[in-house]
Parts: sequence; C-alpha cells; structure tokens
Amino acid sequence: MAISQEQFGKWLNSKEKEHLEFKEAKQSFDKEKLLKYGIAIANERGGHLILGVADKIPRIVVGTNVFQNIASLKRDLLDEIHLRIEIDEFSYEDKRVLIFEIPSRPIGKPLHYKGAYLMRVDDSLVPMTPEQLQKIFDEGRPDFSAEICHKASFADLSETAIDTFKMLWSMKSNNLQILQLSKEQLLTDSELLIDGKLNYAALILLGTKEALGKYLSNAEIVFEYRNSETSIQSQQREDYRSGFLNIHNKLWEIINLRNEIQHVQDELFIRDIPNFNEEVIREALLNAVCHRDYNCKVLYSYGSILNFLR
Repeated sequence: MAISQEQFGKWLNSKEKEHLEFKEAKQSFDKEKLLKYGIAIANERGGHLILGVADKIPRIVVGTNVFQNIASLKRDLLDEIHLRIEIDEFSYEDKRVLIFEIPSRPIGKPLHYKGAYLMRVDDSLVPMTPEQLQKIFDEGRPDFSAEICHKASFADLSETAIDTFKMLWSMKSNNLQILQLSKEQLLTDSELLIDGKLNYAALILLGTKEALGKYLSNAEIVFEYRNSETSIQSQQREDYRSGFLNIHNKLWEIINLRNEIQHVQDELFIRDIPNFNEEVIREALLNAVCHRDYNCKVLYSYGSILNFLR
C-alpha cells in the first residue's frame, strides 16, 4: 500500500463516513477497539482507519506512538478477525501516522466480533439490524429474475406492455431513437432477452395473463379495499395477473378513486392535499413487485428497469 501526500491531504479535508475513520490515538489505542473498527469498516465494504489525526475538522496531525511492531499487529489481526489488513507507517510533517487499509467482507457474509455484527453510525459502532443482515445474506442468492424461462417466446409478451415500455424508456432517457427499436433490440438492450431467450424479468414486466399462468402462476397482484382496519370482509377486491407495465396505471387509478382531498390552512391560503400521494403510492407498488418472493426466490435485476416509472 503506497499512500501519496496528495491522497493523504484529500483525506484530511474529507468528512468521516462509513469508509473513512480518524482517531487521534497519540499515546494509546485499545487493541479490541481496533478489532471492532476493522470489523465495522469491512462490513461497510472496506475503507481506511487512520491513527494519529484528530477526528474533528479542521483536522490536526498529532502523530501516534501506538503499535510499534507492525508485523506482529498484522498477524494478530489476521488471527483474531481473519482479515488481511494492510498497515502503512506514514510520515506527515515528520509525524508518524498509521493507515489501516481494511478490505471488504466477502459477498453475502457479514463479519462479527465475539458475536456482534458491527457497523458504523456517525462516530459510534453499533450492531447491524436484522434487515441489514438479511440484505447482506441475500447478496449470495441466485438472481432468479435473470434466469431464462426456456419455454417462453415472444408470443407470451403483451404488445401493449412492450409499447408502454418503449415509450416510458424513451421519456426517461430523453432518447426518441428508442421508439424506433425493434422488439428484439429493445428486449436485448434492456437485458430481458439473453442469447435469444426471455428471462423471468421479461415475463413479470411484459407477460400476458396466459403466460404468467403457465410459467409464473404466483405473479399476481390482489387489490382489496376495506372501509376500516378491523373489517374482515373487503368491500372491493380486484385480481390482476398480467405484465406489470400493463397494470401499473390501473393500480394507481383504482387507489385514486377513493383519494379524498384534505383542505389544509397554510397561513392565508387553503391548500388541497390528497390523502394518497401518487409518487409515494407508485414507489410502494414498485417495491412490492420488485422485492416480493417469486417461487421462493427473490427478484432483483429488473428493479433498475422499473426506475423510470418513479
């Protein structure tokens, strides 16, 4: 690891974040604390811990006398937390600074110290939440949406959904040439068609009702309305089984039918505010479709494709 004076100067003027931490540590620094920071920064996908620098801006380089035996410290870190951490004894204005280059944790595997899966929050080290741990575990799962549905063909896709996809993508990218793309080119460019084969993301976005029934029968959205939270029987129920781009506007429209307007006094003015914000509702629908469990697998890859609807 070779750190230039220029790079070090940039760090001094940077804010602390998940990947960069400063500690003064002029005469002492607890070794267990060092291990914990190593784990936390690795869980944040790696970064640097710098000893011998005040952690408040404007930062002052004070130098450090801790951990004089670097080779021994490297071995201890490897034995304790199984991370190969590079350590650079850096000289800045004749002051000794220690720079720890901490690698990322493995994909899908959070690291722990004595059972604690640590992360950084501001200046503190705190345990990771169950949701954050699950997100890391999910990294190692296969991407179901990118898998090929070998029996699916272009006949299983809705022409209306394809036209909607083309229009929305053109609007999002401000590129009118997309409107001129052939069906094959459109699907290939959006990674819905791989080597001439459709994947499951193509079916969920663009599939016909019949195709979803044959190849992905649980790709269904059910809308229910109840006039109270305690009501067991719904007052309205609608079932939707079609490519998402065929029904995304229908879902908003059926919700918007009961979207009452609240009149809110704002100083001299009365503002009309709907109960349901369209952007928020569409975001919730996208998240429900993108992150639901299809056939005991989680869909990820087409989430970026849906971003143009936000």
